[in-house]
Amino acid sequence: MHDSIAIPACFSSGERQADDPATVARSGQSVFMSVYRTKLAGECRLITVTWCKNLLLHGLSVSVEGPDGDEHYRCKVELKPWYFWRKQGSKHITVDSRAVDIFWDLKAAKFNGETEPRSDYYVAIVCEEEVVLLLGDLKKDAFRKTGCRPSLIEPTLVSRKEHVFGKKKFSTRVKFQEKAPLHDISVECNNNINCDSNLGGFDPELEIRVDGKRAVHVRHLHWKFRGNEFINISKTRVEVYWDVHDWLFGSGPRHGLFIFKPVAVTSSSASKSTPSSPESSAAKLAEFCSHDPSSAENDDDNAAGVSSGFCLFLYAWKVE
Repeated sequence: MHDSIAIPACFSSGERQADDPATVARSGQSVFMSVYRTKLAGECRLITVTWCKNLLLHGLSVSVEGPDGDEHYRCKVELKPWYFWRKQGSKHITVDSRAVDIFWDLKAAKFNGETEPRSDYYVAIVCEEEVVLLLGDLKKDAFRKTGCRPSLIEPTLVSRKEHVFGKKKFSTRVKFQEKAPLHDISVECNNNINCDSNLGGFDPELEIRVDGKRAVHVRHLHWKFRGNEFINISKTRVEVYWDVHDWLFGSGPRHGLFIFKPVAVTSSSASKSTPSSPESSAAKLAEFCSHDPSSAENDDDNAAGVSSGFCLFLYAWKVE
């Protein structure tokens, strides 16, 4: 069944606009964007899958990289509770004169209050009788519905960007390797009272926890609002960067930025580093944010199979 899909409010201004910080702040919508690399229509391309959530609906958008790197090919799905039929269907698009079909079944999806579904769903992208990207746990249902075979090329998750809202604590879950377990990551800022502080008695601290255990602890956050540090998550070396300047010195809706990037184990990162200064970390931010997923195609770093091309970008929006 090919449906005429209404555009969700969170995508009504365009795919790129949906992730714009100003747009996110105004809408108050949680946005999760995952970028995958796979072969589609004869070329290695990036596919972006975006989930959004507000008080009334969930939205799903799938976009395929065009010939010049632009995301020209898009499919948008609106999941309002009173439109049951839109929770299952398909959409046909054309990429470089080749047919691409996007199938989804979200009618029994369990979101558990989150933006991205946790179970009982699938989203499948099909080109030339191959399922080039398959998300969700209902894989048998997806192959039966599409009638197509799995692709010989395994898609790779190259980056993930999340916008989450909260007052004090911000949480997410992530895999740093395809076959590794999900890890729970939480970020929390505490306004500790310190009578010796020159900042009105408040001396905020930052904690980043992985699977409930404290991995990063930053004291005197007013002076260390930007920094980076290496941590170990299972057998993966991860560099963590934080920038909470706007949390401390901004007004209105404002976000802190946290970046988690697996790295190769080298002599320079063999031991846990100490947080760097805000000035040196500003340069590190520029390096991370210039990350181009398309340049990481053959970037395999260590024996554990960690690709340095992957980055998790967590935008933590503080609301009063």
